[in-house]
Amino acid sequence: MMQLGKMSEDAISRAVWALKNGDAAVAQTVIDGDDAIDEFSDQIDNECMNFAARYQPLGQDLRAIQAMTHMAVDFERIADYGVNIARVAVQMKGKDWIKPLIDIPRMVEIISEMISKALTALDICDKEFALQVFKLDETVDDIEKQIMRELFLLVMEKPSRIEQSFMLMNIARALERAGDHVTNVAERIYYICTGKKTKASDYKRPRQ
Repeated sequence: MMQLGKMSEDAISRAVWALKNGDAAVAQTVIDGDDAIDEFSDQIDNECMNFAARYQPLGQDLRAIQAMTHMAVDFERIADYGVNIARVAVQMKGKDWIKPLIDIPRMVEIISEMISKALTALDICDKEFALQVFKLDETVDDIEKQIMRELFLLVMEKPSRIEQSFMLMNIARALERAGDHVTNVAERIYYICTGKKTKASDYKRPRQ
C-alpha cells in the first residue's frame, strides 16, 4: 500500500510537471505507467481477500483489511487523474497557456504533502498525521475555487480563451477530487488506528 501511494503521487506530480513545462515525453510516461498501477491495485485487493479468507482476522487486523481494499481504489483513482492531466499535456505540446501555471502546481504540491502524511499515518498508525490531511485538503479546495474565479474572469474579458479555460478548470477540478481521495484514505487510516469512524468535514472550518 505504501508503494501504491507513492506511485500514485508520482503519477499526478509528474503529470502536472509535464503540463507546466510542456514536456510531452514525461506526460507519456505517466500514461504508459497507468496499467502497472491498476494491476498493483488489483493485486492488493486480491491479497486482502485471500488474507481475510485464510486467517479470518479480528479487531485492528480486520479493520485494516477492510480499509485497505478501499484505499487501493482511492490511490488508483488519483493516478487516473494524473493520466488525464498527462493527456492534456500531450495535447498542448508546443502551445502557450493563456496564463502562467502557478496555482495548479501549488495544488499538486499540497496533494503530495497530503499523501506523504497519510502514508506516514499508515506506517506508524498515528491518527494525528491523518487529521493533518484534512486541513491540507481545505487549502486545496480554496485554491481550486480561486482558479475557477480567475478563469471565469479571463473568459469574460476575452471569449476566445474559453477552450483553454475549460481545460484548466477540468484540471483544477481533477486535483480537487484527488485531494478528496487522499482524505478518504486518511479517514480509513484513522479508522484502522482508533476503531472509530470520522469525516474530514468535521475538522474543516464552517463554510460562509
